Amino acid sequence: MADDYYGLLGVERDASAEDIKRAYRRRARELHPDANPDDSNAEARFKQVARAYETLSDADRRNRYDRFGTDDPGAAGFGGPFGGAGAGLGDIFEAFFGGGAAGGDGSRGSSRGVDLEVAAELDFEEAVFGIKHTVVVRTAVSCDACEATGAEPGTSATTCPECSGAGQVRRVRQSILGQMVTAGPCGRCNGDGELIANPCKVCGGEGREIVERDYTVDIPPGVDSGSTLRLSGRGAVGPRSGPAGDLYVQIRVRPHERFTREGYDLHHRLELPMTQASLGAHIEFETLDGTEDLVIPKGTQSGRVFRLRGRGVPQLEGRGRGDLLLHAEVATPAALSTEEEELLRRLAELRQEEVAPADDGFLSRIRSAFR
Repeated sequence: MADDYYGLLGVERDASAEDIKRAYRRRARELHPDANPDDSNAEARFKQVARAYETLSDADRRNRYDRFGTDDPGAAGFGGPFGGAGAGLGDIFEAFFGGGAAGGDGSRGSSRGVDLEVAAELDFEEAVFGIKHTVVVRTAVSCDACEATGAEPGTSATTCPECSGAGQVRRVRQSILGQMVTAGPCGRCNGDGELIANPCKVCGGEGREIVERDYTVDIPPGVDSGSTLRLSGRGAVGPRSGPAGDLYVQIRVRPHERFTREGYDLHHRLELPMTQASLGAHIEFETLDGTEDLVIPKGTQSGRVFRLRGRGVPQLEGRGRGDLLLHAEVATPAALSTEEEELLRRLAELRQEEVAPADDGFLSRIRSAFR
């Protein structure tokens, strides 16, 4: 009787592809022989789970399994990037980099490496003007010891006699619909088309190893939080000389202490003393580009917006820049000296504006008591 692949992975029959992938990773870590050295049945159960994942992760194979309960031994290769019995590093690649053992044509050796993602945190000015930024990525690179062949130096892989190097095997099956021809990765070589009798001791026959790499990223002017940069070919390399995936850099921008950003425009709350707002002034204002001479007209009210054109953020994939908008807020003095209060009362008198009476404090109240 065929194995219950869904039961082996611990998922429902309507589970999504992502649910199946997560379940496989969890089960593979639990059952891997390296994690269960005292369990003689661990390797067999690990292979069963890998076979279940190989079938259910492929849409066509899953459809056939759901319809006919097909248990194809040709698809019994390991689901992680490292294939073959005893490949102890395979789970590590599967857990960190994902991916299946076989490519769409059943040839794992030419499988493309997975895409990777890393975050780059930038200062506000760096995002506005652009910068060369270094990111550190944990990735898979070609194994130097075996020159990405997977074979121990001094040895080489041999052609698989089961599939004659094709990486696939075809089988004829009888079903309720008649005779069906199915093709799947070769169970003996796991779709490689080759057998490695002496796997490389460094990479375990995978032809790649996990390292940390530094990449310098050209951050273009005008990026913002949420922007994504794609570095083609900077992702993890595929097993045994497979092409590399891409690296996606997610941008995060730290806030600025003075400016906020809306699209390509910058905004600033410009606090003006009452005297400058009333009488006008020439003030120096520090923009991201340097000092600007800002003219404050007489009678400036709170809410007035001063627009400095071209002092905003450069436009991505375009020409020009946004603007810098200064939002005026007239500040009322909270504490006045005696002389300042007298001057303001004189101003109120001249403008015939009613104000609260002066408070001379304790002595004033004593004088009032003897009147």
